[in-house]
Amino acid sequence: MTSTPHEPPSYDEVDPFDLPPWLGEGEVTWSADRGLDAGHRVEGTLTASGADPLPCDLLAIDDAYPAPVASDAVRVRAHQVWQYGEVLLVADGDRLVLAVPGSRLSADTAITALGRLAHAVGAASGSYVVRLRVDRDPR
Repeated sequence: MTSTPHEPPSYDEVDPFDLPPWLGEGEVTWSADRGLDAGHRVEGTLTASGADPLPCDLLAIDDAYPAPVASDAVRVRAHQVWQYGEVLLVADGDRLVLAVPGSRLSADTAITALGRLAHAVGAASGSYVVRLRVDRDPR
């Protein structure tokens, strides 16, 4: 990821073939570190039996307040691949990031994004599990 004080972050795209092979070989669980309503980015981890955990976040790419969360080029690319049934995979340091259209995350979006990751790495249907956290409603 690169940015300056006046430019939004520009993430480097990740090729699914460069990801660890275990992502497509057996049951994989993505676990959120906090609830989806906590903001435009939710950190999480991909895990599988016998494999080292892989940090993996969900990013609502269209959030722009108080500042854009990604460059226009990354936002456009995220929307393009989403229209074709895929999810944009980008890197933020050592973290894999699934960039999804929208300004907020929902359970449907999270499940769809992880399903699209599973498809990208050639995982068998039904082999991915999504664990979400429930935050207390502040109202």
